[in-house]
Amino acid sequence: MSGPLKNARHEKFAQERAKGNSVDRSYVAAGFRANRGNAARLNANESVQARIAELQSRAAEKTVVTVADIAKQLDEDREFARKNKQSSAAVSATLGKAKVLGLLPDRHEHTGRNGAPIEYRNLSDEEIEARIRAHEAARGVDTD
Repeated sequence: MSGPLKNARHEKFAQERAKGNSVDRSYVAAGFRANRGNAARLNANESVQARIAELQSRAAEKTVVTVADIAKQLDEDREFARKNKQSSAAVSATLGKAKVLGLLPDRHEHTGRNGAPIEYRNLSDEEIEARIRAHEAARGVDTD
């Protein structure tokens, strides 16, 4: 089905249903006298159901926001910030885009062998310091 229903009250009913209103409320809003049985019957009408689905589909298409949309907005925000010499805002937009694109993880989780927690309770201070030095050396950090 494409386009409005021929009966104006049926169309209004479909629009109200597509907005999320109840069958009874939509029936009255369309100009009918309250009658649950008639409201349910109109709601079950195939052409009315098709129109409700069409209206909901159109609404959903308008509200879909993709990662690409957000990335584009952040690019625009960054450009605006740079033109206005707002380096902090430009950096924020860049970092926001990187997060949206999944380039920056929100956090890092460190675990021991086979995903178990790293145990430090039974280690001496010297053993802990040795582990820290080994970790720093592996990362190329000069500890001297």
